[in-house]
Amino acid sequence: MSVSGVGRNNFSPLGLGYDTLRPNNQKDLSAMPFLHACVHYIDAFTDRSGRLLAWFALGMALVTALIVVLRYGFNIGSIMAQEAVIYMHGGLFMLGAAYALKTGAHVRVDIFYRDFSPRARAWVNSLGGIVFLLPLCTFICFSSWNYVAESWAIREISPEPGGIPAVFLLKSLIPLMAVNLFLQGLAETLRSALVLVGEQP
Repeated sequence: MSVSGVGRNNFSPLGLGYDTLRPNNQKDLSAMPFLHACVHYIDAFTDRSGRLLAWFALGMALVTALIVVLRYGFNIGSIMAQEAVIYMHGGLFMLGAAYALKTGAHVRVDIFYRDFSPRARAWVNSLGGIVFLLPLCTFICFSSWNYVAESWAIREISPEPGGIPAVFLLKSLIPLMAVNLFLQGLAETLRSALVLVGEQP
């Protein structure tokens, strides 16, 4: 007796049992392209922003050299130039944290991790992201919100005469760092999840 209707979606044509590639089961895999797309676009955003932020390192070196030349060569001091280095330094390290995570440049205690199989590493990365990284980023974002909002409300400026009148922008790096790191942490968690289900991330 032939199997028709829904039965054809549940069993293989050869009658060898459950066919995992039939439409009824494809709904379980339908999220995979979406997860791949999420990882791809977050990685692309992090990569481009990281490469742009790298110019801050050059800017810091040039401005620091200028400060030294003006100070010791012409006896001219500039609070604004000194604070500009602080702003670039803050932007580079706060906003560059996500890029460091993506490229594996962050500090990792890998006494055991380096000897793990790819699947074991995926488990560690997934659990680390879900249990530690993502909650921490969420906590930093919400706990710093009022602090940054108050600074924006008064348009906080530098306490030093001649300083940069944009301390509120500098403080805004805190929640921005949390958001950027959350996004990349999410991408890393999804990448590890794809490894665990046998997908190539």
